Formats: sequence, structure tokens, C-alpha cells
Amino acid sequence: MKDAGPPTTHHHELNEIINAATPSSSELPASVMTSGISGHEHVEPEYELGIPPPTEKAGLKLIVPFALAQMALFIALLGPVTVSMAIKVTAVVGEGRAPAAQGLILGIGAIAALLGNPIFGRLSDRTTGRWGRRRPWMVGGSIGLAVCLFVIAIAGNVPTLIVAWFAAQLAANACFAAYLATIADQIPPQQSATVTALGGVMQSVGILAAVYLASALTSNMIALFMVPAVIGVAGMLLYALVLPDKRLPRRPPAAGLREFLETFWVSPRQHPDFAWAWVSRFMLILGSFMFTTFRFFWMKDEIGLTDATAASTVATGVLVYTVVLIVVGQTTGYISDRLGRRKALVFVSTALFAVGLVMLTQVHTVAGFYVVEAVLGAAYGIYMGVDLALVLAVLPHPEDNAKDLGVFNIANAMPQTLAPLLGAALLGVGAGQNYDLLYLTAAALTFLGALAIIPVKKVL
Repeated sequence: MKDAGPPTTHHHELNEIINAATPSSSELPASVMTSGISGHEHVEPEYELGIPPPTEKAGLKLIVPFALAQMALFIALLGPVTVSMAIKVTAVVGEGRAPAAQGLILGIGAIAALLGNPIFGRLSDRTTGRWGRRRPWMVGGSIGLAVCLFVIAIAGNVPTLIVAWFAAQLAANACFAAYLATIADQIPPQQSATVTALGGVMQSVGILAAVYLASALTSNMIALFMVPAVIGVAGMLLYALVLPDKRLPRRPPAAGLREFLETFWVSPRQHPDFAWAWVSRFMLILGSFMFTTFRFFWMKDEIGLTDATAASTVATGVLVYTVVLIVVGQTTGYISDRLGRRKALVFVSTALFAVGLVMLTQVHTVAGFYVVEAVLGAAYGIYMGVDLALVLAVLPHPEDNAKDLGVFNIANAMPQTLAPLLGAALLGVGAGQNYDLLYLTAAALTFLGALAIIPVKKVL
């Protein structure tokens, strides 16, 4: 699963720690081909279906369970990605075959994550049951994820792991697509940055908790997968109980093949603000992954660290990054809501991230690495505090919020596939490993992401 926001608090940073400490851990890649469909006309806007947009600020009774649900879901989903799956695969196939097997399992699962988010988002948008549009998918998806994690825990071969993880990603994205859409459903624009920033903070906390929880449960395979699974279900149930989910009074018009294909497409010609925001996110995530994918090897080759020292240094760097991100992100979200400004902060944060990537070319010490992690954490904290609020403001169709957020999630997922390929090609230019070219290219791409936000007109 990948965040419209970018799924975007850097679970890949934690994966680097595991890469150093275990023989089998990989990033969560994903790729997609969008349909070339032009036109995305919709006859009935949301208010015509009887669901007006939110105007009143949400209270703590809703916001606190929302934040806890974000943390709980990421504990359940990111535990397997960062630690648990590596342990399970090694137990099934042995250390020698584990890296290739895990890469296959996570790679196929990533396809489910990429496709599942917009598909289940569209289904959620069109749900007319008495339990609302979002609640059935949130609860059902979290329970489905728990069932799949149990199957993974008891699986004895790779094909079963592949099928179970593919299904787990579908279930998790059914849950997450509906969950994320509740922001647009329940949170008014003047409060959106504060709430989305809090969600991002709790996502980061969930990722850290997933790693440490998994590390504590390595001796019991069932507990390793099921304790996080139960936490995920409990978090979503709590949020579902307090969520004033909105029910469609009547069924939307029937969807045909064209509407299904449009699940993966938003016309950039008709909705340029959304397209520019998509490009901006894509470039930032691409630049970020070009760093984190090769960071461990850079620390060994350029700073001269051993495997063990590099692993512990990365762990400390991620902690520095996360602490700075949490403090800056929540503060920025509050300030953005108070000022009513989004675009300038997105530009500044993305440009600052590019500066941090350039700084890497001058770093030759561990202390310098920590400084860069702090800069990157501050940059992404600012970005996290405002970007999703900006995206919510430029969503094309209120009645398709979950689907359109799923399309935006492609900008989080696709770079994770492209970054390793592009990075490997850049490292091979010239003699030795060309890390300077890698990071300067990543910085240039990230800065293009900053420039891409300038044409957005709907948001200040």
C-alpha cells in the first residue's frame, strides 16, 4: 500500500535498516500504466446526491480515533514489509534463496497495492449501504488484512506467501482508500492541513512501532503477524464507531467499461491543478527513493563504515529524521491552516529537500550525515504538513474523492519502481560508483517537483 501522500512518511527509510541487518528485505515497488482516456465527465456532483461538503470543524472525538487508526493500520501493514516477511521467507526457503523470494513476494504484492487503491476507492465512492460509504470498506478491509496475515504466518511455501500477500495488499488498500477519503468527507478546508499533518505524524509513529514490535516478537511466528493484525483491526473499529459516515440516498448511475478504465485516470487537460500536484509528488518521491535505495551502500563506500556500523548509523539517522519530521510537520500544518496558504510551503519544502540531496555530495562523516537527515526531515515535515491538504483542495470530483486519491497514490508508488533502475544506471557512469551524479540528479528531479507546484491556480 502506498499513501496519497504519499503513503509518504518514508517507510522505505526503515527498510534500509533491515536491508543492512537481514539477508532479505526490499523496498515495496509498484508500477502502473495509465489508460490514455481523455474526458472524465460526471453528471451528478456530490451535493446533488444529497451529500454536502463539510463546513464545520471536526472535534477531538473524531480526530483522535482518526489518528489512532492511521497508526494502527501502518503497524499491521508495515511490520511485514520491514521485518516480519524477511523472517518468514528465511524460515521457509533458507537464507540463500530468501532475498529473491522476498523480492518476488513483495513485488507482486505491490501490483495489488497500486491497482487496489483506486479500484476500491471507486467502489467506496459508489457504496449505498446503510452503514455508509467508507465504514464497510474500512472495517472489512482491516479484517481481511488480518486473515491474510494469519495465512502468511502459517504458510509453508512461497506460492502461498505470494497469494496471501497479494490478497493482504488488496485488503489493506480497500481499507486505506476508504479511510483516506474520510478526510475529504469530514474535514473542512480550513482544518485539513492540521488533520492531515497529524495523520502523517501517526503514520511515522506506526512505522517505527511496527519495526520495534516485530523485533520483539521474532521468536513466535504467529504473534509476529497477528499482534500487529489485531492492532490494525482494533484501530479501524474504533474509528468506524465514531465516524459519522455519509450514506448515499440513491445509487449513482451504472458504471460501464469506460468508467472502470477511468478508475486509473484523471484528465490533465480538464484538471490541470490535480495533474501538476501529481507531478510534484512524483518528482519528490522519485528523488527521495534515489537516496534511500542506495544510502546504505553510500555510507560504506563514501564514509567507509562496516555493515554493522552502517546499520546502526542508519537507525540513528532515521530517528533524527523522524523526530524532526514530527515536530515540523505538525507545526506546519497548524500554521498553514491559520494562514490559509499551501502552495508556497509545498514549494519551499520540496526545494529544501533538493538542497539536502545536494548536501550529500559534500558529506564524508557520520555527523554530516545526521545533519542531512535533519534537513531532509524538516523538509519532508513541512511537505507532509501541507501537501495532502493542497491535494484535497484540487480533487476533480467530490463524488469520486476516494478514487481520485487512489489515482494520486500512483505518484507515490511508481517512483519506487523507477528509482532503483535509474539510480543503478547513474551509479555506473564513469569509474567507480558515481554517487555525486546520483544525488545531483535526484536533487534536480526534486527541484522540478518544486517548480511543478507553481502552475497550480486553485490553491494559494
